[in-house]
Amino acid sequence: MSCTLETHRAEIAALLDPVIAALGTQTLGVDAADLPGRVTAARITAPLPIPAFTNSQMDGFAARSAELAGASTEHPVQLPLGVTAAAGDRQIELLPGTVSPVMTGAVIPSGADTVIPVEATMQGAFGPLVRRGEGEPSGVATFTQPAEPGRFIRPLGQDLQAGAVVAEAGTRLTPTLIGALAASGVRGVPVRTRLRVLVCTTGNELMGGTAESGRIPDSNSPMLAAVLRGYGAQVEVLRLPDDASALTRELAKQAREVDLILTVGGISAGAYEVVREALAPSGGSFHHVALQPGGPQGFALLEGTPVLCFPGNPVSALLSLELFLAPSLRRLAAVAEPVPEQYALANEVHSPGDKHQVRRGLLNDGQVTVLDPGSHLIHDLARADVLVHLPVGVAHLPAGTKVDTWRFHD
Repeated sequence: MSCTLETHRAEIAALLDPVIAALGTQTLGVDAADLPGRVTAARITAPLPIPAFTNSQMDGFAARSAELAGASTEHPVQLPLGVTAAAGDRQIELLPGTVSPVMTGAVIPSGADTVIPVEATMQGAFGPLVRRGEGEPSGVATFTQPAEPGRFIRPLGQDLQAGAVVAEAGTRLTPTLIGALAASGVRGVPVRTRLRVLVCTTGNELMGGTAESGRIPDSNSPMLAAVLRGYGAQVEVLRLPDDASALTRELAKQAREVDLILTVGGISAGAYEVVREALAPSGGSFHHVALQPGGPQGFALLEGTPVLCFPGNPVSALLSLELFLAPSLRRLAAVAEPVPEQYALANEVHSPGDKHQVRRGLLNDGQVTVLDPGSHLIHDLARADVLVHLPVGVAHLPAGTKVDTWRFHD
């Protein structure tokens, strides 16, 4: 049985949608280490305005603008100092005919409507400062120009009013949004629970040993786990040999503990295809997608848990995740879909006309050099800048042809 890329993508989305919809929620502290990158589970409104009170933008003097209206170089205005307002102090009162030294972030004294930076006075410095309860202030400040009302004052709620929406449900939590939540008085953030995923690689060749004994390192599980974690998933890894009975038992057990299982390898048309042997008898679907690389695909439902079955070559495995699973992961993680960009081919390319071919490409001087299509060339995959999509019906494209490319490392 064969199908198109679009058909298989729709099948996988339909399998995953109920799982995503059933994910729960939890509340994390605004300073929780694993809050960045999570997605809000509800609309969040501001308990406090930002700023929470009217405060000073500068180190300077809080004053009444009317009392400085006539100040000039020829006719300076000299006013005695009142009590100092420092950041963290309760609001003080500005007595008529005085100015109060005020620090950045301090509450504007009642009665004041402007702030003059300390360096804009004739003295250019504060001199002795006295806070409330420390005694009687002394000294003067001399001004040589007027100060309009509201100058260097941050009004209460200028950035956000109390009760306003800080984040809608389904919003990805960036560091700056976390800062805004904290500034608005939010302490507990409702977020979606993480998707629990098991990545299961199969094959005797991955079970340790040397190249001489026909064994190779498992590159698939760390690579796929890294992609999944980048989308916020909670990932466990399992490596199993080519034993269909053992695989069946282990997957049935694991299916009760996770939301999604990815198997890698063991689904082609050859012998010893352990995943196919384990899952086909219980209703697993295995077919060929008109795709290169990554043609063999499969899926199953085990104990109510979706199982996605990817081919074992590293490039095929990564592209399977990118093409079939990543769209659902991006929706769950509130990450935008990549936007295709067009580049001219630096070299001619050939593609099987009956398949959607996905090639790796290097960008250089506004052109894309298309790399070898081999599904085992993981280093080429690592150094590629983009994926180049050559749709069904395209068999040959000469150099200079514009093609669609997708960035996939971002």
